[in-house]
Order: sequence, then C-alpha cells, then structure tokens
Amino acid sequence: MDKFTKLTGIAAALPLRNIDTDMIIPKQFLKTIKRTGLGKSLFYEMRFDTDGKENPEFVLNKPAYRQAQILVAGENFGCGSSREHAPWALLDFGIRCVIAPDFADIFYNNCFQNGILPIKLRQSDVDKLLDDASRGSNATLTVDLEAQEIRGPDGGVVKFDIDPFRKHCLLNGLDAVGLTLQKDAAISTFEATAGTSRPWL
Repeated sequence: MDKFTKLTGIAAALPLRNIDTDMIIPKQFLKTIKRTGLGKSLFYEMRFDTDGKENPEFVLNKPAYRQAQILVAGENFGCGSSREHAPWALLDFGIRCVIAPDFADIFYNNCFQNGILPIKLRQSDVDKLLDDASRGSNATLTVDLEAQEIRGPDGGVVKFDIDPFRKHCLLNGLDAVGLTLQKDAAISTFEATAGTSRPWL
C-alpha cells in the first residue's frame, strides 16, 4: 500500500448526502477482484448518460476536476453495501482523500486498508472546503497527515482528528498484510520451533 504523508491536489466538490457504495461503483462493475480498472466506472450513473456519453455537468467530467485527488462530500458518505470495490474505484481514479462530515463505518474502515485518508470534519469546516473546491483550477488543497492539517488556496488552515494507530499505518503504508509482515521474523521463528515443541500438531 502506498504511504500517505502529504497530498497537494485539486479538490472536487460533491455536496450530496448519503452517497452510497452503489453510486460510487454500481453493482454491474463488481465482477472483478482486481483493484485496478475500476476508476473509469467511478460514479458511473452520475458521470454518464444511458448511451454512455459523459454528463458535462458532473464535477469530475469538468476539465478543471478531471485530475482531482481530493473529494469534499456530504454526510454519510459510503453508506449502503460493504463492497470494498468502492475505495478501489476511488483510488484507481486518483482520489486519495475524501472529506465529509461523517462516513458509513465499513466504508470508513475500508479506506484506511486501501491507502485513502477519510477525514471527518464539522459541517462548518466542510462548507469552507466546499467553497474552496468550487474554484475550478484554483481548487487546490494540501492535506498534511503528519500535522493533521488541511490548507486551503487562500492559506486558511483546518485541523482534523485521526486515530493514532490508523495515522501510523497510513504514514507507513501498512495495511493488514503489511502489519503482519512486520512480525515476519517472529512468525518464522515460531514456525521453525512449533513442530519440535508441539509434535502432536
């Protein structure tokens, strides 16, 4: 998993409540277990019409936001089914950070396991960032995980809280597998002696 330390990127505003995982990546795209290739189908039913043509009004289809790496959204982001394809699609599109007043629990946890930083903020702070994100090519935010700060294009700073363990994992690029591999020497030692000390196994 890629480390998340400091991210400076275009922020896109998607001020909708209750964006569920089927809106993030519709069910017809869940046939793969690969983490790549899903970005083109992110928010498919909002990005494209029934003929597969781009909706020019959708924020990620606008020229200024096609390379967005930060999404500022409404409350209860990621509700619905627990599909891990949702953070995979966001990451494959290029989104590394989602900012919202709150998140569905499973989606929130899945973000950390896939190198995406989900940030919970008060609605008043989200509103400030939505305003920043509405500035087109000037909608650049800097998210500093170490300092736990978001800096806006005008120099304003918003602080955010994060669980220390999750912060450690993101800063060091550690998912569940990476955390386990940190104990590789102890695991190898245990396996080497287990047969002798427990011959009945």
